[in-house]
Amino acid sequence: MTVQNFANHKRNVAGFHYLLGAMLILGLIVSAVNVVMQWHTANLMSALLIMLLFGCCLLMGLFVRIFPLKAQDRAIRAEEGLRYFILTRKPLDSRLTIAQIAALRFAPDAELIPLMERVIAENLSASEIKQAIKNWRADHHRV
Repeated sequence: MTVQNFANHKRNVAGFHYLLGAMLILGLIVSAVNVVMQWHTANLMSALLIMLLFGCCLLMGLFVRIFPLKAQDRAIRAEEGLRYFILTRKPLDSRLTIAQIAALRFAPDAELIPLMERVIAENLSASEIKQAIKNWRADHHRV
């Protein structure tokens, strides 16, 4: 397994992110054109149902991706909250966003506390946090 770092930590599944997304969007567009073309014919109901089906599939594709990410965010918040509590005996600062907490998970224990203080003081973005990490702590279990 390759060493994970800022440059290669993002995961994109080409079949899902690009192929399926493009096919669903194209199908929705083509079905909308078909509805317009069938507007005054007996085939209008079929054309509308096909467009509705593509719209439903597009929404399902989005939700299939969003729902696991929300569950993962909750797990990351709990894991990082516990890790921070073990290191400091204090809860996570409530000013931290989930994006910041998720970015901080890549920081090893030795870098976490000073980096978290910097994040709170400077309100760093997730990308800035990840770039500030010197010794990357890999996360191979993400969705």
